[in-house]
Amino acid sequence: MSKSDEPRRLYQQVADQIRGSVQSKGLSKGARLPSERDLAQELGVSRPSLREALIALEIEGTVEIRGGSGIYLAAEVPRHAEVAHALGESPSELMQARSMVEGSAIILAAGRMTDAALAALKESLDAMARAVDAGRDPLAEDKAFHLLIAHQTGNSVIAKIVADLFEERHGPLAARLQVRSATSGTWSQALEEHQAILEALSQRDPLQAQAAMCRHLEASRRRWLDAQV
Repeated sequence: MSKSDEPRRLYQQVADQIRGSVQSKGLSKGARLPSERDLAQELGVSRPSLREALIALEIEGTVEIRGGSGIYLAAEVPRHAEVAHALGESPSELMQARSMVEGSAIILAAGRMTDAALAALKESLDAMARAVDAGRDPLAEDKAFHLLIAHQTGNSVIAKIVADLFEERHGPLAARLQVRSATSGTWSQALEEHQAILEALSQRDPLQAQAAMCRHLEASRRRWLDAQV
C-alpha cells in the first residue's frame, strides 16, 4: 500500500477541519486561533484528537503554539490543503493499544516470573532512577523494563508486538508530545508506577500486576495529552 492509499488517521482529518475553519473565517498569517476548548466545541471533536491535530499542524509549519499565549496561524493555508502524510500513529490510540497488549501480556509474565527476571527488572528500575536523578530522560531504561516483562511471557510474537508499539513513540507526532510533556516530575511519577508493577510481579499476583500496568499506561497517556501545548 502506497502512502497515498493509507487511510487518513483521525488527527489528519481533524487537522483538515481546522484548515477548513481557518479558510471559512478568512484568517491570515499571524491571526490567533480560538482556544483548544472553543476549537474542540466548534469542530465537534475530542480534546485529545484536537491536540494531536494541532501538533501535526505545528510540525508542518501551519500553526505556532505559544505556551501561555495561544495558537497562531504561522502560514497562509492554501485552498483545499490537507495534512499531506501521517506523522506516526495517534499517541492516544497508541497508548490504548499498549494497554490492551501489555495489560494481557503481564498476566502471562506474572505466572512465569523468576527470581532472575525480578532481579533484572529491579536493575532496570535502578538505572531508570539514576537517569532521572541526573536529569536525563530514561527512555532506554523505560523500554528495557517493558521488554523484560514482554520477554518473560515466553512468547516471541508478544515481545515483538510490545517492542514495535514502543518504537512508535519515536514517530514525529509522539516525539513532539514527548518533548513537551517530559519533565523530571513526570519521569518521577512514571518511576513510581514502574515500582508498583514490580511489586505486584514480586508477589506473583497477575491481577494486581495487570492493574498496575494499565494504571501506568493510562497515566502516561494523560501526561502526553494533558501537557501544555
